[in-house]
Amino acid sequence: MLSIAILVTLVAAIVFATTKLKINPFLALLAAALIGGFAFGLPVDTIASTITTAFGATLGNIGLIILFGTIIGVILERTGAAIAMAEALIRVLGTRFPTLTMSVIGFIVSIPVFCDSGFVILNSLKKSLAARAKVSLVAMTIALMTGLYATHVFVPPTPGPLAAAGNLNVIDQLGLIIGFGLIAAAVSAVAGLLWANRFLKKNIELMPEVAGEEDEQDYDKIRASYGKLPNAFMAFLPILAPILLICIASIAKLPNRPFGESGLYIAVVFLGTPVIALAVGLLASVFLLRGKGKLDIFGEHVTEGIRISAPILLITASGAAFGAVLAASDLTDFLGSSLSTLGLGLAVPFLISAALKTAQGSSTVAMVTTSVLLLPLLPALGLDSDLGKVLSVLAIGAGAMVVSHANDSYFWVVSQLSRIPVATAYRTLTPATAIQGVAGFAAVWVIGLIVL
Repeated sequence: MLSIAILVTLVAAIVFATTKLKINPFLALLAAALIGGFAFGLPVDTIASTITTAFGATLGNIGLIILFGTIIGVILERTGAAIAMAEALIRVLGTRFPTLTMSVIGFIVSIPVFCDSGFVILNSLKKSLAARAKVSLVAMTIALMTGLYATHVFVPPTPGPLAAAGNLNVIDQLGLIIGFGLIAAAVSAVAGLLWANRFLKKNIELMPEVAGEEDEQDYDKIRASYGKLPNAFMAFLPILAPILLICIASIAKLPNRPFGESGLYIAVVFLGTPVIALAVGLLASVFLLRGKGKLDIFGEHVTEGIRISAPILLITASGAAFGAVLAASDLTDFLGSSLSTLGLGLAVPFLISAALKTAQGSSTVAMVTTSVLLLPLLPALGLDSDLGKVLSVLAIGAGAMVVSHANDSYFWVVSQLSRIPVATAYRTLTPATAIQGVAGFAAVWVIGLIVL
């Protein structure tokens, strides 16, 4: 019981430090790892090495993958490729079902682009499409928000699921995570879409526009600011190429070896290695750059990608260090014997992640922290197989959606850009994330019934 009390105290301290004291989660998790080492009674001469070994190993496993994925997202955002993808989807889907179109656009764009950045990019398009279709702006906002959110927590190369996969030592199963993640994300997005459609014809009062805001959000002006947009194929290629390579490699590794075991198999597996596949996607994104000084522009985007990904990498690595301390303590034996009799399975990662998300606001931090807490408990939960770990990553992602409210930056990005009053946002946006998370977990649970 003392170990449980120490764990609860440490997790509460992490939440308090990050929310009330505004301490960076990287430092909070690292401090928790150090303090936990002493509190759990680890040999003093092993505490530092336990922390540094886990920290370095995690950066080695997923560092380049997250970095390459982030740089691809920056290039798609800065070159107008995200707008080009959105317009291509509108041409295919049309405007007859505007909320569906908006949800699908968000679903695709958020695979490489952070959901809050994606919302900023697509907000003016959402506004223009809502006016053209004569539907509620709130309904369109929810559809875009939930579409973006679905792939943000379920589908790599978004950092959250990548970090969780790294912490659960299942980074070599990204093909399965992408495949099952797309299913769970689709179910989650549909649930968000159904909630959005409740407000299609409702006249909900919005906050008044700030002077000059209309010009800033005019879609045609924003589109024109990118100059000539890339063609749709080149816009999608940096996303599709890595996903296809990773999935084909997963197929090649099946027991019946459909590609044989010759040179073709070796080539497919090599190209489907996550870091190589993301490098191919990064190379494809270079062709989106236009104008003179492409190398300088590319260098600027790389620098921006490093700036964005550095905090995520440090948080993930410090979370892994905290997890290594927990794994080295006697906590895992106690929890393992307790949880094994309850039969909760995938509900454990979902509930822990949901509690952390609701408490501190960041989906990425919730996924990192939950995955490090979960790793030593996997055998007791019956989830220590590769498939069990894959589904655990997705259950953590579902929990990391529940719920978005005032402590979540995404809540404020969506509500303020859409001029939705806070009270209305709590009635419309927050329930949408709860519905999404539960629906996503239900999909993961059903998948588990089939494959586990």
